[in-house]
Amino acid sequence: MAGSGRDLDELRRILDSLDDRLLDLLNERARVVEEVAAFKESMGVPFYVPDRERRIIERLTARNQGPFPNQGIRPVVQEVISACLSLEVGVRVAYLGPEGTFTHQAVLQRFGSSARGVPCGSISAVFDEVLRGQADYGVVPVENSNEGVVSHTLDSFVDVELVISGEILVAVSHSLLARHGLGEREIERVFSHPQALGQCRKWLEANLPHAIQVEATSTADAARHAHSIPAAAAIASDIAARTYDLSVLRSEIQDSHDNHTRFLVVSPPGADQPPTGDDKTSISLMLGDDSGSLYKVLEPLSRAGINITNIESRPTKRKAWQYIFFLDLDGHVAQPELAEAIDEARGVCDEFRVLGSYRKGRTQPVSDDGE
Repeated sequence: MAGSGRDLDELRRILDSLDDRLLDLLNERARVVEEVAAFKESMGVPFYVPDRERRIIERLTARNQGPFPNQGIRPVVQEVISACLSLEVGVRVAYLGPEGTFTHQAVLQRFGSSARGVPCGSISAVFDEVLRGQADYGVVPVENSNEGVVSHTLDSFVDVELVISGEILVAVSHSLLARHGLGEREIERVFSHPQALGQCRKWLEANLPHAIQVEATSTADAARHAHSIPAAAAIASDIAARTYDLSVLRSEIQDSHDNHTRFLVVSPPGADQPPTGDDKTSISLMLGDDSGSLYKVLEPLSRAGINITNIESRPTKRKAWQYIFFLDLDGHVAQPELAEAIDEARGVCDEFRVLGSYRKGRTQPVSDDGE
């Protein structure tokens, strides 16, 4: 600190001492976590409680007086909690892979890097991993603000008894990646997922007009191509650059800077989340053939003042022209007014499920294409 009278060597010794104290405190916390794990195992209660993590972060952020920045508290605390969770049980999270994709980044954002990620080749495979108990949670994309709903995710809820226990919102940001030492003028081909190529079309036309655009199955696959093929680049995420040992030539090259992807955390039944005051409830329903059946579902929700934030319909694939509706509602099913409206709506449906009540996601910027 300027004017403190301490030279650089002394300041470094102080920092070393502080780092030693931090390590001692981390190990002390880990020992307490091991005690908590033993208690939870004896009581048969869940190891991972997302609401507990949220409350810790909010408490520390409110208590922080600086100069450590508030925005740095969340990632630091998440990593500490994630590492401590690995002492308890090692949370297994299935996700739409491969490594380095946007969905992988969403997993890191929610569960931290110490969670054991299980990359899957399809959304249905993610559901299957959780259903068979091979993963504790699954993370799948459900909607992009520019491209719309991910129908495969909604379809997976039709015949699978999993619930939604969380939501992750991520701001989409694309980067141009290439092998170390390759300059932009030397790029002959650009690989990426079709959505990412489309979302960077104007930038590519203005900056790499002579480069051939090549579609890949994912941005992570594009990064692999950029790593192995001379004069090739990829549009992918910064995490893909780290995963596949590439340089970031340009960041934020997407044409729209208001592009977000929403992910769902899926869990086995029983993973109920307590109300937080900023919640969302998802339901699915099938209507009868009588006239005005959809109105009869929506009317009690409207009468109770329940805001419907999203409604989608999908064919059930059980018989022709039969549809299932998916609705997102503001509020938690534990709130009396919402519970009463849901019970009334349930009575006019052939099938009705509460898929879950969970805290609304908050946008945190990362990079990738959402696939």
